[in-house]
Amino acid sequence: MGKIKAEKVSGLKPKKKCCRKSTRCLKCPVVIMRMKKLENAGATGKELKKGLKKARSA
Repeated sequence: MGKIKAEKVSGLKPKKKCCRKSTRCLKCPVVIMRMKKLENAGATGKELKKGLKKARSA
């Protein structure tokens, strides 16, 4: 997933419009929204990594 850690994704500023490709980019509003939901639910570490992978593939 590159240089950005899963914990930092929810703090990114989203793009204006979603690209809707098969693998979503990290700044996609959908990915950021799903990561914020996970953090609010109390997910940490490994759970966030798995969640990021799932959010990007959806």
